[in-house]
Amino acid sequence: MTLVTAANLQKTYCSGDVPVKAIRGVDFVIQEASFVSFVGPSGSGKSTLLNMIGCLDKPTSGRLEVAGREVNRLDRREAARFRGENIGFIFQDFNLIPVLTVFENIEYPLQMVQEWPASRRRPQVEKMLAAVGMAEQARKYPHQISGGQKQRVAVARALVTHAKLVLADEPTANLDRETALKIIGLMKQMRDDFGTTFVFSTHDPKIVANAETVFTLEDGKVVTRDNKEAGNV
Repeated sequence: MTLVTAANLQKTYCSGDVPVKAIRGVDFVIQEASFVSFVGPSGSGKSTLLNMIGCLDKPTSGRLEVAGREVNRLDRREAARFRGENIGFIFQDFNLIPVLTVFENIEYPLQMVQEWPASRRRPQVEKMLAAVGMAEQARKYPHQISGGQKQRVAVARALVTHAKLVLADEPTANLDRETALKIIGLMKQMRDDFGTTFVFSTHDPKIVANAETVFTLEDGKVVTRDNKEAGNV
């Protein structure tokens, strides 16, 4: 089934008095439980697209539908609620909260965004800790774990709310090759186990090689779409 649909999507920013067209009439469809990459040079519009899909930014014009909602019509409060209920984020620099433990970082969206009671939060966090192989690190703080372990925590935090869609902006940029391949394998396993759709903005050929669909952007336009058999990590 279709999870994301974009039709004639456009985004224009103002740099002083000069309009800058970041996205220029983009059309694409993303299916559920897929592994998708947006690739292209810096400034091609990859991060802008992810921000719009994630309801962090709104298109200037066009239509954008995510999980059955026309998200470009949502106001700020509606967008925040929709984002909290449906979308997870994995950031290049992990974005873990340094004063919280591994357990507490994963728990954070359940407590602060979805307001689950503690009795319901704990088993869900423990399940995700086990899924990403971090159960023994639950009481440690971010500064006490490796970069690969931090990324595992970020993946768990993105999935703990049962997000339908996870958006990842250069998630392997700070990782060595071996760790990056392990994280890609972990995310594919999460996709297979939970039916989550992963959408990447990336320059990393290792991610591209493991995507079923690759959209190439240039100057704010999708210039190619490649549907292929994904490689193996």
